[in-house]
Amino acid sequence: MQHVYSGKVREIYSDGADLLLVASDRVSVYDVVLPTPIPDKGELLTRLSVWWFGQLTDIVPNHLVSATDVPAEFAGRAIRCRKLAMVPFECIARGYLAGSGLKEYQATGAVSGVALPPGLVEGSRLPEPIFTPTTKVSDGGHDAPATFTEVAEVVGTELAVRLRDLTLEVYRRGAERAAEGGIIVADTKLEFGLTEDGVVTLADEVLTPDSSRFWPADDWVPGRPQHAYDKQFVRDWAAGTGWNKQPPAPELPADVVAATRARYVDAYEKITGLGWRA
Repeated sequence: MQHVYSGKVREIYSDGADLLLVASDRVSVYDVVLPTPIPDKGELLTRLSVWWFGQLTDIVPNHLVSATDVPAEFAGRAIRCRKLAMVPFECIARGYLAGSGLKEYQATGAVSGVALPPGLVEGSRLPEPIFTPTTKVSDGGHDAPATFTEVAEVVGTELAVRLRDLTLEVYRRGAERAAEGGIIVADTKLEFGLTEDGVVTLADEVLTPDSSRFWPADDWVPGRPQHAYDKQFVRDWAAGTGWNKQPPAPELPADVVAATRARYVDAYEKITGLGWRA
């Protein structure tokens, strides 16, 4: 194996024709890795992604080769996957207004060039899910909002349409399945790549607490911040410390670590219907 890349959360190794994608327990907010890990986070993200890949195979092929054929030291938190030519955009679907989408809407009345009705507030459900891509930059940089037209200018209209349609279809399937467990998927970020023969393929992680906003359906009230089953809890804590969002990041207190881990476990169990250590 050859180590080829260190991300904020993942390590990537090349192993012959495959890649090994290893999820750590690191957590990042505002594009900065915090010094305190969240126990079991890497395994939770990996197991949930593997579960979702199985739920979505009728919509789009994925890069998963094996979740078990990995070195023993990575067992449970790594997947063996196909090498792809990655699309240079994060493909984001939003069904509710939150985060950077809320800020952009408040400033312009639109998100990524998609005009929205007036009067929406934090947590509002959108009339229909929308495609709001961003640029994809290396660690240490900041993704920037992009429009569908800008994506099409880079990858071509045909591929841009395919990416938009797949992103929205995966979001809808994910939202429906999560709703069965009482969870709202407010938004989610997907990554796609192309095989050597040009097949659009779902990659990286999918519908996890790191790549999505998960809210409890029975506690959803537009007009205020929502309870989060995802790392929004850590974002909110970090913002409340007065930290300037530049390295170095502050240490997480033990109670924040425990509460974050509990939310990740809760999301996994509610979505999959499986016990965490089952």
